Amino acid sequence: MHDFLLRQRATFDPPRFQGWGRHRQYFEGWYFKVVVPEAGLAYAFIPGISYDAGGKGHSFLQVLDGVAATSSYHEYTTNDFRPAAYRFDVQLGPHRFSTERLRVDLPELQVDLSFRGIHPWTPRRLARGVMGWYGFVPKMQCYHGLVSFHHRMRGTIRVGDTTHDAASGVGYTEKDWGRGFPDAWIWGQSNHLSDARGPASLMLSVASIPWMGTAFRGFLCTLLLEGEMYIFTTWTGAQSAVTFSPEGTSVTVTFFNSRYHLTVTGHPAPGGQLASPIQGAMTGKINESLRAELDVRLERDGSLVYAGTATWAGLEVSDNARARLAG
Repeated sequence: MHDFLLRQRATFDPPRFQGWGRHRQYFEGWYFKVVVPEAGLAYAFIPGISYDAGGKGHSFLQVLDGVAATSSYHEYTTNDFRPAAYRFDVQLGPHRFSTERLRVDLPELQVDLSFRGIHPWTPRRLARGVMGWYGFVPKMQCYHGLVSFHHRMRGTIRVGDTTHDAASGVGYTEKDWGRGFPDAWIWGQSNHLSDARGPASLMLSVASIPWMGTAFRGFLCTLLLEGEMYIFTTWTGAQSAVTFSPEGTSVTVTFFNSRYHLTVTGHPAPGGQLASPIQGAMTGKINESLRAELDVRLERDGSLVYAGTATWAGLEVSDNARARLAG
């Protein structure tokens, strides 16, 4: 009963831990992106927990070094994973993660950051999170949440014997939970949009989503620009299209509704291999870059609102994305 009550309360606060009492075919993980261009640093830190079909579980921390294009996987016991009951705050072995804080303590990498100027998802009627009413649909394979579109940082990042001041850096935090990732997907994110005044953030995701023996195409896209938030999602009635260049060196995703038309062309860069969940177990693989570039063009009623390039971009394109998502 205690786990049930905690799970019900967490339902209306997607950033906090959702997996109370779930110990089979279940994963949950958060994604912290940290970029300090002046120091030439770009990292993704992914803490989480995983249970396979037989109930065997472990917790983990994945680290993606976007500049070196390398990744590492650090495994811990399920007892090392200690989430707070009434807010997003997770202790994972010697590491700690929350909406306002990130602390990583590895032999080769020590990170101690606090976040300020956090831009969370603003709850809307029938949309407690970015998934809208889809977040209430039962038995979805994967649920998605946004913790902070954009935030500044204070603190340090120590790499080997060198300590870097992270005060000029920018961060982004999101999360996923469920049984596994979609059948096919494209994901991109950047906080570094050229000529943008003030905080900026672009996140896009298009996926083939299995549900109840069939599959449907779902998508999410949020663009924070010049103090405005532009949202294109399946649940708002927007539409999307995906095209790949003939040589496979770029992918273009277009989102549009009655007034706005957003085109994003992603140019991949070298990345690292990350583990991804399949039926709860972290047995899948996806390559992610943190040095990709996204060409961005936003129009309103046919008139140009913004055209520029998003750098220091995260980009994932699953191996079967062209076959499942193009069109």
